[in-house]
Amino acid sequence: MSSAPTPGRAPAWEELVTAALLGTARRTPPGCAPGPDAPLALLDAAAEETVRRRAGLRPARAAHRPEPAPEDTRPPLPPAAARRLAMLLAGRPGASGGGRRGTAPDLMELLPQWLATANARGYAAPPEALPALLDAARGRTDLRPAALAFAGPRALWLARLNPDWRFALRTTPGGGTTLPRREETDRVRRLWREGLFAERVALLCELRARDPDAARELLVSTWATERAEDRLMFLDSLRTGLTSRDEPFLEQALADRSRNVRATAAELLSALPESALAARMAARAGACVALDHTHSTPAIGVEAPHECDAAMERDGVMPKPPAGRGERSWWFGQLVEAAPLGMWSRGLGGRTPREIVALPVTDGWQGELHAAWCRAAVRQRDAAWARALLGEPTAPEAGGPGAVSLAERAKLLGTLAAGERAEWVAGFIATHGLSEAFQLLGVCAVPWSPPLGRAVVDALNIARDAGSYPWSFSGVMGLAERCLDPCEASRLDGLLAVPDEPEDASPGAGGYWAEAFQRLVTTLRLRAAMTDELRPAGKPGGV
Repeated sequence: MSSAPTPGRAPAWEELVTAALLGTARRTPPGCAPGPDAPLALLDAAAEETVRRRAGLRPARAAHRPEPAPEDTRPPLPPAAARRLAMLLAGRPGASGGGRRGTAPDLMELLPQWLATANARGYAAPPEALPALLDAARGRTDLRPAALAFAGPRALWLARLNPDWRFALRTTPGGGTTLPRREETDRVRRLWREGLFAERVALLCELRARDPDAARELLVSTWATERAEDRLMFLDSLRTGLTSRDEPFLEQALADRSRNVRATAAELLSALPESALAARMAARAGACVALDHTHSTPAIGVEAPHECDAAMERDGVMPKPPAGRGERSWWFGQLVEAAPLGMWSRGLGGRTPREIVALPVTDGWQGELHAAWCRAAVRQRDAAWARALLGEPTAPEAGGPGAVSLAERAKLLGTLAAGERAEWVAGFIATHGLSEAFQLLGVCAVPWSPPLGRAVVDALNIARDAGSYPWSFSGVMGLAERCLDPCEASRLDGLLAVPDEPEDASPGAGGYWAEAFQRLVTTLRLRAAMTDELRPAGKPGGV
């Protein structure tokens, strides 16, 4: 028989918890005698206190039962793919930085590719996987668009019930609200006038994708009464389907009271080579740049503007330069960036973009002029100028004749078709190696084309045989795990052995390279298996 608590005393729950944590040998439970029966007395007192605590709760008003979760009519995942998803969601990211990661694939890094394939094939997420999927998307913003598309309408239903998943409502346009159809004119106008900001943005973006003119007219109808920050967001939606029919509205926006709105309107107009703003910028830029015949060979002379007048400011030229930048070069760069690239062939003797870029530029203005042309080529999506500024990938100067940084080169590559982009980067790697190629590889389509994949593997193999410091290539190796075509796995079998280390090699480099290639091969074969598991039954190949 255990010792009962002293009658008339109700020990506080906190005192019982303290006794349990410290042990009855160190702390006797309140109202109990010390000794061997103290643990049983503690349990009896805790049971009694539990009943007392529960009985003392005030009944609350019953909550409304939530509506049933919506149906997801998409086909379910094949069983093997569902098991794979559970494994990927249970995986943990590998070690970050340049340390050794072993030979096991990083499962969480494969989740984005798995989601992209599952979405492309139209599968529905298993209901039991939704909590883990939402938790993964909560921790990684890059996963959210693909994860929420795969999770479907049930993710939004869950997000309304769990505050930890409310990001799904913010991420989804309109917070999951069903938008009216275009033909429902009254509902469209009512939502535009009375809806929440996220709903209005979603409505405008969706309408712009289907009917650009109708979206613009909707925006015009309330433009004068919108807040400045809202006008800026709405104006940005016009990038989709931008045409010359938007020019009158954008010209009016150049007089907006918000500087940011004016700058965005000017940027959009400069992307229309036939616009009046583009013509004004062409006149200003043309007055600053001309052929200089005073040298033995033709050259480009530059005379930067001496002031930024009110008309230039109205057309989007920012008058105040950033710290460390001269005013005249700042104004000059903005003028050239906004001028249509087609004007330069006419103004510089009918030369092609490649011939123009090859001309010397006097008085140290070449870097400023070429950098502005780079920005113009990206803005106007001009592949001919991008090729000219990139130059040949095998050129001795790694930056090409016009690009001023890796970031500029990456943006210029983005204007080229996927095949041409991959071919240029492959040539660059073959000539210059991988030390500067990481950012360029990031703009190439996945999976990498065979020539690009071979160039990367060959460069890694060369670095391995040379005994190069291996951890400096961990970023490229990780990128190869996600982007190399799985068909390349068989070509890598010969690289799995630990190589002989040259005398000047980094200590332990051979073991690292063997581990890294083993992980690469294992990951490629796992990606191939993932793709097969997501293939519909009866379809041995293709999507």
